[in-house]
Amino acid sequence: MAIRVSLNSIDKSFGVVHALKDVSIKIGDGEVIGLIGENGAGKSTLLKIISGSITADSGDFSVNNKKTSFNSISDATKSGISMVYQEQSLLPNISVAENIFLGIEGDAVKFGTFSPRRIRANAIKYLDQVSIKVNVKAVTEVYPFNTRQMIEIAKALAIAEYSGKPPILLLDEPTSILSKNEVDNLFSVIRKIKEHTSVVFVSHRLEEVLSISDRIYVMRDGEVVAEVDPRTASIDELFQLMVGRELSQSYFQEEMTSKPIDQILLELKNLSGPGFKDINLDLKHGEIVSILGLQDSGRENLGRVIFGAIDRSSGKIVIDGKVLNSKNTYQSVSRGIGYVPSERKTDGIILAMNVGDNLSISHPRNVTKYGFLSIDRIARLFSEWAVKLNLKAPSYTTAIKSLSGGNQQKIVLAKWLMDSKLKLLILDTPTRGLDVGAKTEIYRILRELANKGIGIILLADSLEEGIFMGHRVLTMKDGRITGEFASAPGSRPQRETILNGMV
Repeated sequence: MAIRVSLNSIDKSFGVVHALKDVSIKIGDGEVIGLIGENGAGKSTLLKIISGSITADSGDFSVNNKKTSFNSISDATKSGISMVYQEQSLLPNISVAENIFLGIEGDAVKFGTFSPRRIRANAIKYLDQVSIKVNVKAVTEVYPFNTRQMIEIAKALAIAEYSGKPPILLLDEPTSILSKNEVDNLFSVIRKIKEHTSVVFVSHRLEEVLSISDRIYVMRDGEVVAEVDPRTASIDELFQLMVGRELSQSYFQEEMTSKPIDQILLELKNLSGPGFKDINLDLKHGEIVSILGLQDSGRENLGRVIFGAIDRSSGKIVIDGKVLNSKNTYQSVSRGIGYVPSERKTDGIILAMNVGDNLSISHPRNVTKYGFLSIDRIARLFSEWAVKLNLKAPSYTTAIKSLSGGNQQKIVLAKWLMDSKLKLLILDTPTRGLDVGAKTEIYRILRELANKGIGIILLADSLEEGIFMGHRVLTMKDGRITGEFASAPGSRPQRETILNGMV
């Protein structure tokens, strides 16, 4: 088997953070390489070096047996390398065809004139490769996430083929919010294109990595600690290699489960809003209610309406016996409601700021003295929450964009946890894109909050998360609640039962 990409003794540091240490991997022709590791293990840094967005500090990098050094993403694409990012890069307000060929219009431009007909015909060719039927004239934003994911892959294949080199496709968490059927479809596409494409597949879902990969590299603390044959490996083995310890039986922290307080915290009475109608729900103090539903089930907008981020059309929201009349987030926060959005990088943190600024921005009184920001108080605030949440960041001055997804999510949570008024926390897929170690820590935090009497509405990332974290599980379909199931250690509802309420 010919080696397409070879990295030997790659090192990369960002200030005091040593992101990659003597990393060596090989990507073969027509091979699917699984790449796993906890958040912060170095996976994203490695992909960025391969894709040309950053350069290594030292080490050898070869593509098609030629030693190279990419100074830009453009350099990588000229070698057939293209990356599909976890946070999608498509432009929402242009057509599908224009997105696929943006910057590589090729024969669709002649004598300085753009030919929409030709570019649409070319787009259909690559969409066929990923087995998806869409209107190439349509504005991209009209399609759901899973469809846009396939458009991203079609775009990556087009970019790679434009180079004239055999494609090398880098997939960063491509299944993070896909359903099982959508994952199966993606895997069918990967198996189809691997006849002429090499693929690097990054996922925190270990069962998926075992299923699709030909070889697996395991990273920990910036190093490759193992190369694994998926035909003989197990999830437990991969977990132990990733985190340096065995997979705990209390992954969902079930031993911390406490009984809710027999007092109603939240009442929803015939609540209706965009995508949902006539929702009735009671939530007790200290209770975790999981809501499970497919995309467009209405659960995401339900969470946003309770928080006041979007308007309700009718119905009542009652907190501790008092009607919440306002329809804005300021009033909701003043009544003790917090909200963790699904898109932490765009809605949960400010990427241009450092860790200390992100921690303190929601509670400026905690870090000011005589009306001025106090660096000492910001430093103390960071030290306090770094210990409480096991936050891995060198300093409060560290750029938040340099942290792993798990550590960024802890900062999103900390902004609410330091609010003494917090009564109700709404979480929209809070563990999406996090590794198993980071998920366990998030689950611990949620259990601790519930034990303190805080009510939690969890829009869960997976069936297992919803079932094992909730005191109750609700299912939604077409904007309505279709089922309610008690859930407790030793008497959890069956997956099939939950699925029946979702589809």
